[in-house]
Amino acid sequence: MTIEQIKARKLEIRSMLEQDDADLTALEVELRDLEAQEEKIQKRAALISAVASGEVETRKIDKPGDDIMDKDMEIRKASEQRGRELIEKRSVTLSNNVILPRYDAPDLKPTFNEVSTLLDRVGVRVLLGGETFRQPYITGYGEGGYTAEEANYTTAEPTFNYATINKAKITAYAEDTEEVIKLPLANYDAEVVNGITIALRKRITRQILIGAGTTNTFTGIFSANATAIDAATDISVTDIDETTLDEIIYSYGGTEDVEGTAVLILNKLDLKKFATLRTNDGEKIYNVTNNGNTGTIDGVPYIINSECKATATATTGQYLMAYGSLSNYTMTVFSPITVERSMDYQFKNGNIAHRGSIFAGGNVTAKNGFLRVKRA
Repeated sequence: MTIEQIKARKLEIRSMLEQDDADLTALEVELRDLEAQEEKIQKRAALISAVASGEVETRKIDKPGDDIMDKDMEIRKASEQRGRELIEKRSVTLSNNVILPRYDAPDLKPTFNEVSTLLDRVGVRVLLGGETFRQPYITGYGEGGYTAEEANYTTAEPTFNYATINKAKITAYAEDTEEVIKLPLANYDAEVVNGITIALRKRITRQILIGAGTTNTFTGIFSANATAIDAATDISVTDIDETTLDEIIYSYGGTEDVEGTAVLILNKLDLKKFATLRTNDGEKIYNVTNNGNTGTIDGVPYIINSECKATATATTGQYLMAYGSLSNYTMTVFSPITVERSMDYQFKNGNIAHRGSIFAGGNVTAKNGFLRVKRA
């Protein structure tokens, strides 16, 4: 085809592309072929012009093996071009066969959140290099009394106690291969590294509730080893009804005050029960707002944590909820989170190891700092 014919055909293709039933793939291939022909014609014309003016030396001295090297170079360039076109998601024609490339997205779609924000809301102390931490707290005050003349004063000493937080080592480990790093468009390796941090946080935020309080563990709010909480203050419920929230609020704290607004930690299924309770007239009993992992129930803040049992499925004595000021739980960080990569491990078969660790601990550090709700 001549330059004029190519330009005319390009105009036809442009008008065809505006039609709804146009075969976009076929037209794209044809348009690319026309552009290649036009470039070839223009290059040939430029070379002819240069030769005519004496600007280009056209003589070539052939050497043994030149034809083989030229063919190798052409094959290599053609292979590289096909690779680029595949990455750019183009259809590729090879000989008389059409290769239809697989389309892979360059990004990774995230999954649902698996880490409760409870971890980010409790009190934190950074004590790098430590082994244990003791937090003293007040358990109560004495009361003055009437005293006769020359009699001893009434004893009214305040009482104290302390909560011990021991070091716990929390780790996470993952492997991938060098192919995962070098070949896919999506950055899988970065997600493997990010997943190490998420795994550590996921473990800690659950242990804040259910940590056993033994060697190398957190002491969770629901643990019998959380000695700052008097088990006699726990309350029991059989179901969630219109009185549940009031029962929790007025059962928390001392005998002289109704405490300021604290935070309710509960299971998502129990939050649903609060949200779906209705009066006989169909009106909502509780006004529930949602903001991902947090929100409010009638103005009372809540945090969802899946380690709380759901009322409908819990067995007798299992803990359902906790209510209190989150600063009453202290997490101590004895070392920062470290994530390391090793390419030496299984060097022969190309596996890459990732590991992360943190030394930390936690415990309830205020007298009856949380009200615990369990299944009756």
